[in-house]
Amino acid sequence: MTKKELKAWNLLKEGKFHINGDPAELFEKSGETPQNIEIERKFLVLDDSYKRESYKHDHIVQGYICSDEGRTVRVRIRDERAYITIKGPTPEGGLHCYEFEKEISLEEGHQLMHLCEPGIIDKVRWLVKSGKHTFEVDEFFGENEGLVMAEVELSSVDESVIIPDFIGKEVTGDPRYFNSHLRIHPYRTW
Repeated sequence: MTKKELKAWNLLKEGKFHINGDPAELFEKSGETPQNIEIERKFLVLDDSYKRESYKHDHIVQGYICSDEGRTVRVRIRDERAYITIKGPTPEGGLHCYEFEKEISLEEGHQLMHLCEPGIIDKVRWLVKSGKHTFEVDEFFGENEGLVMAEVELSSVDESVIIPDFIGKEVTGDPRYFNSHLRIHPYRTW
């Protein structure tokens, strides 16, 4: 654990910040910038023009060891790399949450996939630049085939972003579009 992560953990234990709060306020008392806060907007995708605009794509398979309301523990295999991710609650609006991610060995990733709850997410992630941002476009397969969503990570909740032409309706905060929800209630069953 880094010094910054240890300090965040101690502040959390002391009740000096809450992971349900506004990311900008998380370190208000410490004067530090939150490092493990994910701020993102999520959209449906209108067409496949993102494939022509993409500069890279990866195959992702992910499962959930825990997907309780308010927290998830995810195992992800992205091509030949594996990760374990812990996400905290997503406050109303769904724009941000606490996220901790650690790369693990590919072998550990495959082993941990056997501990996952039923329902695996299978997708290809396409990366598309738009201004100073990168949109991650997820094309789902299996029980979620037909669903294509795009996410863009932000450095603040009010940051502006150039929206590409292939972007449709915003679904930020709609729990139906959370990957942890899609594994239980696949898109094909809607």
